Amino acid sequence: MAAEIHSRPQSARPVLLNKIEGHQDAVNAAVLIPKEDGVITVGEDRTIRVWLKRDSGQYWPSIYHTVSSPCSSMSYHHDSKRIFIGQDNGAVVEFEISEDFNKITFVKTYPAHQSRVSAIVYCPECEWVISTGHDKSVSWMCSRSGSMLGRHYFSSWASCLQFDHDTKHAFIGDFSGQITLLKLDQNTYSVITTLKGHEGSVGSLYWDPAQRLLFSGASDHSVIMWDIGGRKGRTLLLQGHHDRVQSLCYLQLTRQLVSCAADGGITVWNMDVSREEAPQWLESDCCQKCEQPFFWNLKQMWDTKTIGLRQHHCRKCGKAVCGKCSSKRSTYPVMGFEFQVRVCDACYETIKEEDRTSLATFHEGKHNIAHMNMDSSRGLMVTCGSDRVVKIWDMTQVVGCSLATSFSPR
Repeated sequence: MAAEIHSRPQSARPVLLNKIEGHQDAVNAAVLIPKEDGVITVGEDRTIRVWLKRDSGQYWPSIYHTVSSPCSSMSYHHDSKRIFIGQDNGAVVEFEISEDFNKITFVKTYPAHQSRVSAIVYCPECEWVISTGHDKSVSWMCSRSGSMLGRHYFSSWASCLQFDHDTKHAFIGDFSGQITLLKLDQNTYSVITTLKGHEGSVGSLYWDPAQRLLFSGASDHSVIMWDIGGRKGRTLLLQGHHDRVQSLCYLQLTRQLVSCAADGGITVWNMDVSREEAPQWLESDCCQKCEQPFFWNLKQMWDTKTIGLRQHHCRKCGKAVCGKCSSKRSTYPVMGFEFQVRVCDACYETIKEEDRTSLATFHEGKHNIAHMNMDSSRGLMVTCGSDRVVKIWDMTQVVGCSLATSFSPR
């Protein structure tokens, strides 16, 4: 299909197409049904709902199904119409949806976890159902028999999951801020590495198998891009949110990253530019500019008869500096700093005005976004959260691309 690339004026913003209301509690996951005017949602009110657009333009539930425990996560496979629901009681329940989306049939229950299921991935090639849970584990189960194949435990809650179908590598984020890379096999596994970079719990992951890039969002309000395929350990830090980042999606065609946060912030990052890695913070007993001692450097304070200063770090060069030598603040988008951050006076002088040009656009979803799903072929996005509202957005003008399909902005 041919692609149309549109210019992105500064005034371009997501267009709210529909609001779906009806859940009695927080909506934890929502998925757009491919090639259909429909959405599947699951929530804390223990319901699975399929919403189809009627001739009136409104969405009405064609399926309303109640399960035994709050629904915490979901994985939907459109070709087979199989849907896997993670529950607060630790079980994963499989259903099959009819071709006309008017009936749902129970298939089986998987004994996945001892407590709340946080994420699910269904891999039809492996015939696996992979899930993470608040019992600090990741498990993988056979989708034919429903039996457990393997399990691995972490030191804290496992919060999010991505899986590479070709190499059978699983990426698991946890509440300690770490991301663990596992190589799964039928009944065994091996720990490949642990990625450390976030200062808060990891809330979302997105894996791009084409470029072998992993994106992670966390409660420290930041997004990190990990270059897994480059084998160089390259990481890019992106800071453009005011609250915890809870959902991510990377658009391969336009090389853009969409991230959503708990405060309703929707940020679209331009990743088709040359970016710089944020430096490692250097440690020193004195300011690396004026050489005044920091407050723990008792010997130099005594020798020079001076009062120790507080240590800061320049976000551009990473040097340990005092407040007097880092009195300036600046944005530096090429390094991912879309908001003003501390830089030393020397680095501030090297930042040109064009260096401050933003490489992201910022939009307001006007509700807590716990989960987001995109259909890039139609330029659609669905968001949901604790306010019980599901919103469907036209994102074509924001991301600058729509495929030539039956979709047209409404």
